[in-house]
Amino acid sequence: MKDIVSLFQEIPTTCISDALQGMNNLDPGIKPLKEQYRVAGRAFTVKMPVGDNHAVLRAISEAKPDDILVIDAKGDTYRAVAGDFVVGMAQTLGIKGFVVDGVIRDIHGIRELNYPVFCKGTTVAASGIAGGGEINVPISCGGVSIQPGDIIVGDVDGVVVVPKDIETTILHKALDKLKMDQEREELVSGDQEAIRKHLDSILSK
Repeated sequence: MKDIVSLFQEIPTTCISDALQGMNNLDPGIKPLKEQYRVAGRAFTVKMPVGDNHAVLRAISEAKPDDILVIDAKGDTYRAVAGDFVVGMAQTLGIKGFVVDGVIRDIHGIRELNYPVFCKGTTVAASGIAGGGEINVPISCGGVSIQPGDIIVGDVDGVVVVPKDIETTILHKALDKLKMDQEREELVSGDQEAIRKHLDSILSK
């Protein structure tokens, strides 16, 4: 039987968001560097001072394989939290991906890695390594509170956070929403009468 993270991996973020009543969606400016990127895993959280990525390096060293680094960079868009060398180290160590409330650099090199990175964009400026920051602590990323171990799911539509204390409940609700969406798509596909009935049912509520 698949574990719960693997099951979330197969569900669109839109369905998960609906199951969460839209309450745990990260800032829509946080997007994948490639549209085909999709990732699900447990959050290994990073709280870093603007322009100091020492905590990111510590997180790469201490995170477990299949964790996702979720980095609170305060939304800064001037200094990158990482470049292709740092991201490449994380990939080699089995970390599943990066979700960054901030920016990265070396975008071409990172895209060549074919590794899921979700961020607010790119920049040319590097961070320093002064030694500040915290790891595996509660953070706010993209406007959402995130605890270490929460489930993070990202795809082309964005990133959602599933709190670990309600993950089973949300999984069932998201699966129900996915099934309903699939049945609705089959119902209205190419059938004008079915579409009109569906619209009538919505408008009559």
